[in-house]
Amino acid sequence: MSTHAKRERLLLADLLEAAGPQAPTLCEGWTCRELAAHVVVRERRPDAAGGLVLKVLKDRLDRTMAEYAAKPYEELVQLIRTGPPKLSPYALKQVDEAANAVEFYVHAEDVRRAQPDWSPRELDPVFSDALWSRLEKLARLTGRRSPVGLVLRRPDGRTAVARKGVPVVTVTGEPGELTLFCFGRQAAAQVDLEGEKEAVSRLTVAQLGL
Repeated sequence: MSTHAKRERLLLADLLEAAGPQAPTLCEGWTCRELAAHVVVRERRPDAAGGLVLKVLKDRLDRTMAEYAAKPYEELVQLIRTGPPKLSPYALKQVDEAANAVEFYVHAEDVRRAQPDWSPRELDPVFSDALWSRLEKLARLTGRRSPVGLVLRRPDGRTAVARKGVPVVTVTGEPGELTLFCFGRQAAAQVDLEGEKEAVSRLTVAQLGL
């Protein structure tokens, strides 16, 4: 059975292929080529990918990113589509699902929503619930830099607290949209925000995410 991560991986590859290497993305300063290089390095070069979280490895990450970004774009897209090497932890279905379902969903929307003619994508309920389950676990981590109290709410009323504090802003939307919001794509997420005007303004430009 196909996993959510596998389906989002293939969708991301298709979107990158269709958009082309110079197309913009929601990742500030990154074209599709650079986003593709990031995805490949993240799961194929753990020696460099550690620079995503460790400053001591940042220079190695930058060099490796530049090396991969210089490869033919078609090769990068194919590496994403075919997946990680067999000996990679990401080759295990459980690891791939836990680490990549959200990652690939967000990056697929990074490509889609940076294009002028994008339209909302309706997610199936099972995938929406999977995103919500993951977001509940990550809410406090993604919201740790919020300048205000942050509550996430689904249309059915289920909530998760991303950051305690006052004033409070409640962000309501479908799980996919809340995921994008919490991963720093506030401007592109289709959500409703309730709270004091100044608090809402501060939240919309905050550096949310991992």
